[in-house]
Order: sequence, then structure tokens, then C-alpha cells
Amino acid sequence: MGWVCCISYVLLAAFLCFFCNLGLSSDSLRPGEWVTRNRTLVSAGGNFALGFFRPGNSSSSFLGIWYTTTNNTVIWVANRESPLPQDSEAVFTLGYDGNLQLLYGGGGTIIWSTNISGGSSGSTAAQLQDTGDLVVKQGESTVWESFDGDSDTLMAGMRLKVNKKTGKRNVIRCWSSSDDPRPGKFSWGVDPKGSPQMFIWKGDFPYYRIPLLQQGFTYSSAYTPPEGYGYFSYGKENDEEYFSYGYDDTSIQARVILTPDGHIQLLLRQNPSEKWSIAVQAPANECELYASCGSFGSCDRYDSLSVCSCLKGFKPKSLKDWDKGNYDGGCERNIALGCGEDDTFMRLPMMKWPDHSSSLGYMTFKDCEMVCSRNCSCTAFGYANITSYSAVNCITWFGDLVDLAHHNTSGGFGQDLYVRVYASELNGSSGNYDSPHRNNRRLVAIIVTSVSSFFLLTVLVYILTWKYCGRKGWVSKRAPVSTAPLLGEDHIELLQLSLLRIIDATNNFDEANKLGEGGFGPVYKGFLSEFGMVAIKRLSKQSSQGLKEFMNELKLIAKLQHTNLVRLLGCCIEGEEKILIYEYLPKRSLDKFLFDAIEKDNLDWNTRIQIIEGVAQGILYLHKYSRLKVIHRDLKASNILLDEAMKPKISDFGMARIFEIDQTQAKTNHVVGTYGYIPPEYVLHGQFSEKSDVFSFGVLLLEIVSGQKNSNFFRTQLSLTLLGWAWKNWKEKQPLEFVDLAIKESCDSLKVIRCIEVGLLCVQAIPTDRPIMSDVVQMLSNDHSTPISQLKEPAFVSSQSNFIVCTSHPNSKNEITISSILDPR
Repeated sequence: MGWVCCISYVLLAAFLCFFCNLGLSSDSLRPGEWVTRNRTLVSAGGNFALGFFRPGNSSSSFLGIWYTTTNNTVIWVANRESPLPQDSEAVFTLGYDGNLQLLYGGGGTIIWSTNISGGSSGSTAAQLQDTGDLVVKQGESTVWESFDGDSDTLMAGMRLKVNKKTGKRNVIRCWSSSDDPRPGKFSWGVDPKGSPQMFIWKGDFPYYRIPLLQQGFTYSSAYTPPEGYGYFSYGKENDEEYFSYGYDDTSIQARVILTPDGHIQLLLRQNPSEKWSIAVQAPANECELYASCGSFGSCDRYDSLSVCSCLKGFKPKSLKDWDKGNYDGGCERNIALGCGEDDTFMRLPMMKWPDHSSSLGYMTFKDCEMVCSRNCSCTAFGYANITSYSAVNCITWFGDLVDLAHHNTSGGFGQDLYVRVYASELNGSSGNYDSPHRNNRRLVAIIVTSVSSFFLLTVLVYILTWKYCGRKGWVSKRAPVSTAPLLGEDHIELLQLSLLRIIDATNNFDEANKLGEGGFGPVYKGFLSEFGMVAIKRLSKQSSQGLKEFMNELKLIAKLQHTNLVRLLGCCIEGEEKILIYEYLPKRSLDKFLFDAIEKDNLDWNTRIQIIEGVAQGILYLHKYSRLKVIHRDLKASNILLDEAMKPKISDFGMARIFEIDQTQAKTNHVVGTYGYIPPEYVLHGQFSEKSDVFSFGVLLLEIVSGQKNSNFFRTQLSLTLLGWAWKNWKEKQPLEFVDLAIKESCDSLKVIRCIEVGLLCVQAIPTDRPIMSDVVQMLSNDHSTPISQLKEPAFVSSQSNFIVCTSHPNSKNEITISSILDPR
């Protein structure tokens, strides 16, 4: 019987172990347990999850940690440098040697590991904490944590640290792009040498510097948190110095990220359902870029201008380069120092202290000045008013002074800087000396005021002349394009920015910031201090959209304000460059989701009907309720942008036309638009009207319901277009056969049939058979309480129909070119 008991005990133990493994704790891993593509870890409070994800349109997958409320907000990635194929076999496990490992393929190839030495599997466990930190513990000791890893995110309570003795440090490293977690070109960390300060490095070179004191910041407009929200601190433990931040209000979620274009952003939100808002960003302007004015050159920010000037007593090393705006060479002294009684110190208030400082400890101001004065190599000193005797308040510099800037706004974080100069350079004055930039600022102020006054006077004269003399033909009908801020006919001001600002915002149109490219040119993501993140549309020199179309889009959107229209924020017209600045919509365009086999899963039925109704409201506004009656003429999925909540916004008004309030139709010999969305009367006769947009909306509606692109749709056996396929299914009383499989099981069948019927009504061949947009909105919102007119066979049913396209010949005003509608040319 003993052996029977023994076998029973073994079987019971195996049974219990099996079910123990099935019932893994949701936030922890023990040796031998794993995470697969179908299983994630979730922190105890439910704030964070760990698992496999695929960013954006990437064909690769990664293991990472993200906020559970927004799975696209990733805070840490394990295999940043070793992406996994999307459908590959991969597991994440805690090995019996005490190391976390990411294994790939049947052979168990190690892609990533914690590389902890001396692990003890019996007492080792990994846990995802509710702070977002993944920790490995041996007993009560933490031997590894993701907060020490190479991420693009600094979380509250996380330390950005460096060991000044060994040089070991952790850094924040940006993603290559918003959809690619692989390490980018920028990194952020604490300076491993010298006085307490932080850097953003671009590659191996300084890009942006933040000087610090142990008691807090000496200068940084970017790192001041919103009042009452939180705190930043710089601390020291033994040989380790660290920067961290936190928030007293636990209801606030906060994170700091390093963006692919080299900006540090503090992001806040109080509700998990809210979108992240940018509280502060650095660098905020050109003056904050490292050594932007060279040695002994100081950057002075005046309104939107960044002006480089040499310190008083200094001159440009190369006046020729300086006049051309090349400040890299910096400045040099007018008179060499003699290291005697002829030397004195010039006080510069509200300065960003230079790089390469040396700390002398705590002392009085007179002692600090004396120490620097007695050392002929001491170029400058700084003194901070700190009462703690354990702090450092005397700082000195030797050699050239680099990365200087003047902080000229009240309440700033600048400090007094005392620079050694030849006494005669101060014109015999003594005591407290004004900033050497006062004359420069005064000159800039005079220039700015004069230019502004001249511009305002010019605008006033133009308006008065147009008002009183325009009808008599005294004003040319074709005014030159102004490079000053633009005013619409109703005096709506539109901000015009310089090309230099645009280049800075996009990192010189870096491919990493490219959002996409349409027929008129590429669109880039960028940051402007006036608006935050923006989308910047750069008209291609090879584009068919010329200055006329550009100005048309400019004037139109500036006067249109609706929740379902994209907002135009500004523009740039400089030389051959024509650039539009829009609000930034992170979800991109509808076609990126709708026509992608994987991404379309993000478009559930509720989201699709929200998009349909939103687009309808936007078109209704254009046709009826805006100050201008506008025909868009290029409605399509790629021109519908989506915001964070997947709400639609109509974009791209380059082809739009303004109608008179009582005008119903217009005609053109130049047919524009996109193949698949153009109505037959426009194709055949060049006639367009509100009903042209209604037709395009009908095509778009049917695309959203079916998940198919009209121009690519082709049923070999039936030779049908998408419109024909919708008509066939409706006529045979099988409308649900037309519905996208991704939503077929979850959609509201009555609502989706109503959408198909409205879509078919919008694409009727004869314009008078199509409804106006107010009727479309009512039919969509009231379901079956609003009757549908009798449906007829829609236009373009067969893919072999012989329709013709009429376009104006480039060499003649009247000659018409005829081609098949099936040929997109």
C-alpha cells in the first residue's frame, strides 16, 4: 500500500502544480512562468499592463509596458534593438537562473535578458508594480528594475541618475519615430562629469543643457511645473547623483518623454479617458539650443526673435560669418587680459550659466569674487543666494564661456554672472553693470516697433482704399502676395511664420517626422511653442497645386470653424516655399485604418457610425451654415483625419470652390478630384454642385460600411464596382452581405442597412435624385422615422461601363481630352 500512497501523492502534487500554473497571479512571474502573445501581466491597481504589442503600422512587434487605459501609450520596451516579426513565436519568461528573458522561435533564442548574475531561482520573482516599474526581487532585495532601463519615458518617482565615481548612468533615449521604438538619435541624462546639470545629446554631441544646483534649478523656463501640481528635485546619495520628479496630487497622471525630434515634454492628465496635454516642453526656442551663439556669445530672446550678440568687451571672431548668421565661431576679447589691477568683473543679470563650471563650495560673495580674481585663468564666477552651509553657492569658469543665454522675462530662472573683462571696456563705470544686451534689445525693439507700425499703416491704407476706391477700378485686381501676417476678407488674422521656424520645428524636414505624403506634397509633424504639436504641409515644387490652389486653401480654411473640420493654425510663404500649419491629429487619416487588414479592427461599428455622422455634419456646415458656401470637391477617406477620440475632421481644401448663397451649380473644363469619388455629371460635363459632394460622401459611406476601397474593388465574376456590389446585395434583399466582416457580428443591423440605403441614395446617377446634406443628416440620425426615397440603380455600377472623362487640354482653353473613367491617368 505504501507505493500506492506514494504514487497518489506524486499525482496530487502534479495536479496541484498544473492548476497553480494556470492560476498565475496577474501582476507577477515566478521561475518557469511566462507571458505569451495571448497573455499579459496587469499591475495590482490596474494602471499598467505588460505584454506584446505592435506600434502603429509597424510589421514588427515588441514586448513592453503601457497604460491600460490607452494601450498606445507605451512607457517601456524590452527589445528596442531587436524587433520581432509580427506573427513569430515568442515568450517572455522568468528563467530558473533568476533572469527575465525574451525567447524567440522554437529553439528558444534569447532576444533580450536582464543579465543578472548570481540569481537564485527559489527566492526570485518578477512583479509589475502600479507605478509602471517592472522589478525583479531576490527575497526582499530588488536586483533589477525597468525604471533603470533604456526608455523614452521618465515616470514620476523614477530616477535619472549617474555615478560620478564609476560613470555608470541610465539615460532616456527617444524612439526613432512615433511608430518605431528602436533607439533614435537623441538621448537625455545627467552629466557624468562636472557640476550638476543635465543634457540632451544628439548622437555624441550636446544639443540642450539644463544647469542645476543641489537646491534646485538655476535656469530653465522649460522645467517649471504648473503651480501646485508637483515638484522636481536633484539629489545625491553617496557617489550617485539623480534627477526625479513627483506629484502631490495623486489624481494627476504625469510622464516626461523625449520625443524623436529631441524635445523633452511633460505630459499631464487628470482622467484616464482624457488625452495627454503638454504642460511644458524644452528646448522651447533657438536660444535654448546648446552654444547657439558660440564662445562668449549670448543668445537673447525678444518676443519671437532669437538674437546673438557678443558680450560687452568682446567682438565676433569672424565679422563676415557673423553678418551671415553663422555664429559657430563665437567671439573674442577686444583687449587681452593683463591679470592685474586693470581687470574687473562685469555683472550680467538673469543669465543662463555657461557650461564647464567648477564648484568652490559655500562662501560669502566677497570670498567667491576674491578666489576668482586671484586666479588669472578664472574667466568668470557665479554666486547663488543659498542659506544652507552644506550647499554649493560659488561657481567658477575657466577658458571660453559657452552656451550663454539671457533670460529677459520677469520671474525667470536666470542667475547673475560675473565675467572678467579689461576695466576700460566698462567705460569707467563701476558697481552693478547692466546686461550687455540692453542696446541690442533696444535696437530690436525699435526695429520691431517700426516694422509693425509700417505694416499696420499699410494694411489700414489697403483696407480703406479697397473699401472706398475698389468699385471705381482704382485698385489692381491682382494684389501681390504679402509676406506679412495675412488677413482674410473678414479681417480674420492668420499667423504667418518664418521658414526658419518651420525648419526648426521639423528638424529640417527630417524623415523621422514625416506623417505621410499626398498629391500636393509631404506632411510633417513638428512642435511650435504657440500651438504645441502641429502638422506641417509642405507644398511640393512638382505638385499640381500651384499658388492659386494654395491661397485658395489658405483663405478658405481660415474662415471655417467647425468641430468636424481640421483647423488651420498658420502658414509660411517664403521664396518658393508654400507651407500650411494644421492642428496635429495623432490618429492619422481614415484610410490608414479602413483599408488595412489589421488596423481596421480599431474601427468598430460605434466608431464607424461616429465617423459617418461627423463627416456628414462637417459637409452640412460647408454647404449651409458656414459664412461661405463651400463645395469641397475632393472628399475621400485619405482627407478625413481622426483625432485622439477617433472623431473625424475634413481636411485638404485645395480643390474647394466658394459658391454664392443662391448659386446651385458651376462648370469647369478642368476636372479635378480623385478617381472613384467623382460623380458622372462632373466627369461628363464638368458640372459640379453641392450634389457633387453628396456623391463623394455616398461613396465614402459605402466604403466605411464595407471596409473596401471603391477604386480598388473588383468582383471578377460579376464585373461590379463597389457601388454595383452594394446595389446588387440591396436589390436581392441581402444588404448584410455587403458589410465588412470586421463589424458584421457587432453592428446594429437596422442602422447599417439604413447607412447602405443612404449611401446608395447619395450615389444616384442623376444629381436631382440625390438628397441634400441636411436630409442626409436627418436620415442618418432619425433612423427609420425619416423615409428613404425610392432607390434607382446608382452611377458606375459596372466596372466595364464606358464613361468618359473630360479635361481641359493644356494648350487650349476650349479643347477637350476624352479618356476612359477606368483609367486614373
